[in-house]
Formats: sequence, structure tokens, C-alpha cells
Amino acid sequence: MCFSAAASFTAGAALSAVGVLTVRRSRGAAELPVALVPLLFGIQQITEGVVWLGLDNDLPRVTSWATYVYSMFSHVLWPFFVPFAILLVETSRRRRKILSGFVLLGLGVALYLLFFIVRFPVIARVAGRSIFYDSPHFYIGAVIVIYLLATCVSGLFSSHRCISIFGALAFILAIAAYQVSAQTFVSVWCFFAAILSLLILIHFSGPMQSCRPALAHLRARDASCPSGGPSGRARRPTERETP
Repeated sequence: MCFSAAASFTAGAALSAVGVLTVRRSRGAAELPVALVPLLFGIQQITEGVVWLGLDNDLPRVTSWATYVYSMFSHVLWPFFVPFAILLVETSRRRRKILSGFVLLGLGVALYLLFFIVRFPVIARVAGRSIFYDSPHFYIGAVIVIYLLATCVSGLFSSHRCISIFGALAFILAIAAYQVSAQTFVSVWCFFAAILSLLILIHFSGPMQSCRPALAHLRARDASCPSGGPSGRARRPTERETP
């Protein structure tokens, strides 16, 4: 696939428009992070368009700034934000506990990568028809595994079908992108994942509406009686609240 400034700007504009729709269809603070995913991917793709312009027109300062902004999305935001957003809309207590573990994994790898982004320069350069983001850090194999666990595998534990499909397809495309070119993995996979975020619009077009009563009930119960009920005894979960 040929990537360019035009491709990045086009994808970014489309995803931003979809993101505005999903944000408008969301309700409450719990749904907002998931709704923001397409919009954030749109901003990231527009940023990569700026990286392309900097590289194509020999503008090192523009390239440098855009590269760091892009890296904050790809390396720092997504490994924490994705499992956190999934956790907030989850209605199953058991799955929420599992997703909390993914949030911690994502936070750990995000902070680890942030340290190297701050400590060492991130260099962007054209490799073939994609961009190679050179961000040196140790234990690259382990980092990639934890990163994929947080951003892809976490979605498989969601009780929402669209989110599970997103996680499964993102994981498959991550493997495909790495097999095609390990060097440009970040750019290629983020592009594919950005397109997959269109599933969030489908999610807010129907499935999210059906689970809102259960989600609201769970939030209210957690706020009023953390131990399970007024008497302190655990209440049997409803069908909607279980996996």
C-alpha cells in the first residue's frame, strides 16, 4: 500500500468527522473515551500527514515536532487509553477486573516508552512507501508483546461485540504489518488500526444503546453500596451484567 501526505490527511479528515459523530452519540463520562477513539486517530493521521510534508519538503523543524506529537499518540497514549476506555464501558464485574490488569500493563509500557521518547531523539525517515520512526529502547520484543496485550488483546475481554472484533482484527493486522516490514511497523499498523476505529461508529449506532441501562445500574450500585447491597450481601448479577 502506498502511503503519503494525501493519504494521511484524507484518512485523518474522515476519521475526525466520524469521531465527531461518535462523541455526539455518547452519553456521560464513561462512554466518552471510547467515543473519542476515531477522533484521536484522526488527529494522529493528520499529524503524520505533517510529518510527510516535512520529509518531502526538507523541513527538519516541522518534521521533528510532528514526529514527537505522533509518537505521543502511538507510543504513549494508545497502550493506556485503549484498555482504560474499554474498562469504562464494561458491565461485567469479572471482565472489569481483568481489564484493570490490562490498564496497568498499558500504563507501565506507556511510561517506559515515554522515558525513551524524552531521553532520546525520535527520528522519522521514509522507508519504502512508509515512514520509519526510529525510537531506540531496550527489550523491544517484550515491549511489543505488552503493547499488543494492552491495545489488542484487552478488546477480546470486552462483552461488546464491536470492541471484541476491533481487538481481534487489530491484533491480526499488527502481525501482518510486522511481517511485511518490522521497520515501518508503527506507521503501517497505526494506519490500519485507525481505519478499524470506524467500528466505534457502528458500536454507538446500536449496541451501545442497548447496554446503557445495565451500565447505569452498575455505576449507581457501585456508588451507593460497594459491598453488593444495603445489607452487605452480594446480589446475584443480572444477565446483562455477566459475561
